[in-house]
Amino acid sequence: MVSALGMTAVLGGCGSTASEVTLRLVAADYGDSPANSSKKYWDALAKEYESKHPGVKIDVSVYSWNDVDAKVKDMVAAGHAPDLAQIGAYADYAAAGKLYPASDLLSIPTQADLLAQLSEAGQWNHTQYGIPFAASTRVLFYNKTLFAKAGITPPTTWDELAADARALKDKGVKYPFALPLGPEEAQAETMQWLLSGSSGSSGTNGSSGTNGGNGYTDDIGTYTIDSAPNVQTFTWLKDELVDKGLTGPVAPGRLNRADAFAAFADGQVGMLNGHPTLIQQAEKKGVQFGMVPMPGRTGTSRASMGVTDWMMAFKQNGHRDRIGDFLNFVYSEKNVLAFSREYGLLPVTGSASNTMSASDAPTDSPLHPFLDQLPTSELYPAGKTSWATVSAAVKQNIGQAVAPGGDPAGVLTRLQTTATAADSSARN
Repeated sequence: MVSALGMTAVLGGCGSTASEVTLRLVAADYGDSPANSSKKYWDALAKEYESKHPGVKIDVSVYSWNDVDAKVKDMVAAGHAPDLAQIGAYADYAAAGKLYPASDLLSIPTQADLLAQLSEAGQWNHTQYGIPFAASTRVLFYNKTLFAKAGITPPTTWDELAADARALKDKGVKYPFALPLGPEEAQAETMQWLLSGSSGSSGTNGSSGTNGGNGYTDDIGTYTIDSAPNVQTFTWLKDELVDKGLTGPVAPGRLNRADAFAAFADGQVGMLNGHPTLIQQAEKKGVQFGMVPMPGRTGTSRASMGVTDWMMAFKQNGHRDRIGDFLNFVYSEKNVLAFSREYGLLPVTGSASNTMSASDAPTDSPLHPFLDQLPTSELYPAGKTSWATVSAAVKQNIGQAVAPGGDPAGVLTRLQTTATAADSSARN
């Protein structure tokens, strides 16, 4: 059964009627404290919707990102799937025939408003089941105060990044370049580096450049984790940053993203790859920071990593029309903007993105560098049912590639073997 966590209040004295429908939504918590929990966002949204639709109740449960995917998995396995889930992956449920296609739920204007590349990433077997809910990209954050003390400028190439890190270390900076390859979110840091291994433009779909890495897959979706450019990327990381003591006192394989962000907000980090939520975190602590595109091997990185989380609707309880009507409300420009502004994330619709891009409001202008990168960003291969297995393997093992005595080629080859086996199993 769904926990009462985050459940919207039921008005006293209103008994259930035969025509009344309750839609159960399980959602992830984007807040970093009870004061800004996603529970408040969904409570307000549900209350507004219910006031206009007396026969519908929205029963919301909100869980941390550490728990929400497992909660939904357990509910589905127990035969109690929610009507809606806003979580990190959809492909397994789509492949099992448990989800409504997006076209069965959303109005044509709502479908058309979703950013095309995000909608495409929500496809399994050429049909969209994952509806993008929130997006982000990555840029290089740097501490302006520490850079000024070291007399350096933001890097545009890997060589410049290594030189800047050396200058920061010489000034006593604790983490010249924070490299979080710990199990929390190593798959993200890894992908950003694999993408930055190739300079120059390659289009929006991730075909590899001529002299560098190509992410986790090639442009037809085949895993290429142990490609020669990817091995070169992790060999460079190990030789030029980690082995030279430029990544700080915590081994990258034990440094989690949240800890790296906290250290940046505490003024202990010279540079790191960050997403939009780091803006608020650093500003609260008074850190003077700048943001630039992630450097590439010989110039600007050919692409930034993009991330989107997913909304999906389960077929088990029926309610297709009611679910669709609620989702059209959720994806209105007003509500998409409200969520994006509250949590420092990028809108997933064209209307909200255009509004934010044109706005100089304090909630919007800091997100412009991330918005600029979104159209050409590359996302995880979320449409592959094997991705969950591959992502978990990367989280647990990639840190070994840069550990003392580590073998980047060997680690990437083992990950490739895991990915190939998972992909083959998913197809059989």
